[in-house]
Amino acid sequence: MKTLIIYQSVHHGNTKKVAKAIAEEISADLVKPGEIDMTKVKDCDLIGFGSGIYFCKHHVSLLNLVDKLPVLEGRKAFIFSTSGVPLFTKFWHQELKQKLSKKGFNIIGDFSCKGFATYGPLKLIGGIDKGHPDEKDLEKAKDFVRKHLKI
Repeated sequence: MKTLIIYQSVHHGNTKKVAKAIAEEISADLVKPGEIDMTKVKDCDLIGFGSGIYFCKHHVSLLNLVDKLPVLEGRKAFIFSTSGVPLFTKFWHQELKQKLSKKGFNIIGDFSCKGFATYGPLKLIGGIDKGHPDEKDLEKAKDFVRKHLKI
């Protein structure tokens, strides 16, 4: 199965850590939205889409990329994110899920974990969730793909 993970990690490398852990677990290639080769996307059976959460949604570069994708009926996808407050993940993942569904993807699951956040006003208090994602978070990310891919 050809697998690709498209991720955007901006401030502290939180999402990059999760993307790498998942990629190692399922032998996937990693690429950022601005570096994507559309022919490579068309050749994949499974694609992971992930970023940090900004103002209650995934990074704009990831959302814009999905808008540019052709309809890819029958492909599987999963979604992941990191955020300082991962309590509302189901809500925050909705926009990306809807966009992917419109492109014909079958969404097999989604994952989120804490990530060190100093964005906006959080910077004034030194940030939240320092040290995350930690080893336990990364193991949960690996468990997520094993469960959803039946590895």
